[in-house]
Amino acid sequence: MAEAPVPKPWISAIHAYVPGKSAGKDGRPLIKLSANENPLGTSPKALAARADALAPDRYPDPDSKALRTALGKLHGIDPARIVCGTGSDELLHLAAQGYAGPGDEVIYVRYGFSVYDIAARRCGAEPIIAPDSDYGSDVDAILPLVSQKTRVVFIANPNNPTGSFLPKGEIVRLHAALPPNVLLVLDQAYGEYVAAEDDDGAMALAAAHDNVLVTRTFSKIYGLAGERIGWGTGAAGIIDTLNRIRGPFNVSSNGQAMALAALADQDFVEHSRRHNAAERARFIDALKAMGNHGLRLLPSQANFVLVLFEGKLTAEAAFDGLAERGYITRWLPNQGLPHGLRITIGTAEQMDDIAKGLREMAGAAK
Repeated sequence: MAEAPVPKPWISAIHAYVPGKSAGKDGRPLIKLSANENPLGTSPKALAARADALAPDRYPDPDSKALRTALGKLHGIDPARIVCGTGSDELLHLAAQGYAGPGDEVIYVRYGFSVYDIAARRCGAEPIIAPDSDYGSDVDAILPLVSQKTRVVFIANPNNPTGSFLPKGEIVRLHAALPPNVLLVLDQAYGEYVAAEDDDGAMALAAAHDNVLVTRTFSKIYGLAGERIGWGTGAAGIIDTLNRIRGPFNVSSNGQAMALAALADQDFVEHSRRHNAAERARFIDALKAMGNHGLRLLPSQANFVLVLFEGKLTAEAAFDGLAERGYITRWLPNQGLPHGLRITIGTAEQMDDIAKGLREMAGAAK
């Protein structure tokens, strides 16, 4: 009997991405606070744009011209320096594929976004994991790992799943120390949640240098996770490389229309940003008010909080207990955080209920 096809060894080493769940262990649907989706939903303007999308029997604009034009106008970027993708995930994979391969190395930070490891292995490169600094990115831990084999460095800012954030000075310092042939990918999936005064300078770096790619998504603050739309900006050479290997019709007509309408509704974006900041602060204050129950909250600039369970109440028990109360959160043993729960910021009522549940479980575990 003939042997079956054998995948490349680096493909066999990949652990498939595990998305946030929406149901409990018994299959019962739960309130989903596991995937960092916008609790306010989607802009009404974006929803209305669905009806105006081009007919499904016609291919979408392969270059997302109107969307790139609108993005360029909003962010002050030449549309020619923008590429759109099937979510920012596609662009992260393309960045690794375009610049790394067998024998090369790709660096990311421990407790970073799990897609980086997959992106590196998918193209045959070796993932190199930099030590964290109290669960956050550490420039001084990254730089000693840069070698002649390094081709790509991934930084999520804010970081997922920890919520940590590198300020502008640290991002600039990291870039300045990298060789010019190393691509720095700054993943800003949660960038719109960062206050304007805390801008990390990524867009300016991408505009000024040939080795910086900034990626963003419509899945988070814009509330279009189901449409899979992302975008990135960088030097002309980087954009050309990604355009060569991306899917030819990678953003659907419906997705382009909705994203275009969502961009035009910045009032919804600002409302979502203010809601998140207020409810995140209230949730953090509510848990801090519990006193010493072994629950530690990491500082977050994103639309979630990572809670570390360092007392008698375990993260697994809290995960199960919150599920019994009707909520699904993100327990992270597969990302080296068996003592952590990542909790998406939901509505005011949901966050009050979560805080109450954690308070009751922590008190009972004493």
